[in-house]
Amino acid sequence: MLVRLVFFFSLVGFLSSCEKILEVQRFEGPCTIELVDGRTIVTQFSIEILESTGTITYRDDDGKLWSVKADEYSGYSCGN
Repeated sequence: MLVRLVFFFSLVGFLSSCEKILEVQRFEGPCTIELVDGRTIVTQFSIEILESTGTITYRDDDGKLWSVKADEYSGYSCGN
């Protein structure tokens, strides 16, 4: 029983530390991403931003996953 308890708390500690490593912010869609070249990307889904790199990850209308690097966009907005 003690081994299971130690394993459980170790697992919880590991999972909480993984969240800190990833540093992902999620914003509920619809979202618009403004690219530095003047184009815009509109997604009806949520976006996620990796804080350490500024990379935005989003899904298109077909459900394909895409990423935009921090130097490729000038801003974003989400919500209705």
